[in-house]
Amino acid sequence: MRKLGIIIVFLMSTFLSKAQVNEHEVGAWYMYFWDTEFKESGWGIQGDFQLRKWNIFGDLEQLLLRSGVTYSPKNAKVKFTLGYGDITSGTYGDSKATTRESRIYQEVLMPHKVGNRFYFRHRIRYEQRFVEQQDFRTRYRYAMFLTVPFNKNKIGKGAFYLSLYDEIFINGQRDIGNGYSVALYDRNRAYAALGYGILDNLNVQLGYMQQTTSNWNKGQLQLSLHHKIKFSQKK
Repeated sequence: MRKLGIIIVFLMSTFLSKAQVNEHEVGAWYMYFWDTEFKESGWGIQGDFQLRKWNIFGDLEQLLLRSGVTYSPKNAKVKFTLGYGDITSGTYGDSKATTRESRIYQEVLMPHKVGNRFYFRHRIRYEQRFVEQQDFRTRYRYAMFLTVPFNKNKIGKGAFYLSLYDEIFINGQRDIGNGYSVALYDRNRAYAALGYGILDNLNVQLGYMQQTTSNWNKGQLQLSLHHKIKFSQKK
């Protein structure tokens, strides 16, 4: 009973702190995305590292490490990913309490081009979430991305571009254990950024994301590097 009481107090403090998030304080996410393919096999790996702050520098929101194996069938504009993420979530405010999550995910990415400069991508992701002090959970995500280069027809070295996306999250289970539940609608993220091609395989983006959850609505600055790792082939 004592252990159960500690768990309930922990969950209550977590939920109350999330509900008291200062919606007028801008946060910041610092991110690095990478991917590579193994020659012409269609197989590859991708991942990302994200340091998320409730404010610009100090208050930890999340530390996210994620990586997955990818496969792109020949003559098909689609990429499949099976991956794993390790997530440490902080508590808003002065508390140093954190929650650990292990996450398995599967996703499908479908790119297509409209005209000469409008690059769309559709991503469907299914997550299996093992959150500390909670029951097993799942989540569904759908995102649509749009990239529009300004001074060139495609993204590459010296290209300036606009990057937009919107992503919606839906919880698979509402009961998370110990008598607590979450909303079916989890959150939405709307994002706009300006990007620049440092190299043909390395881009930087600076943008702003508005994240709306069932409890709060908050803006986030985002600084990200996008790196396509290429291995030189011996002739």
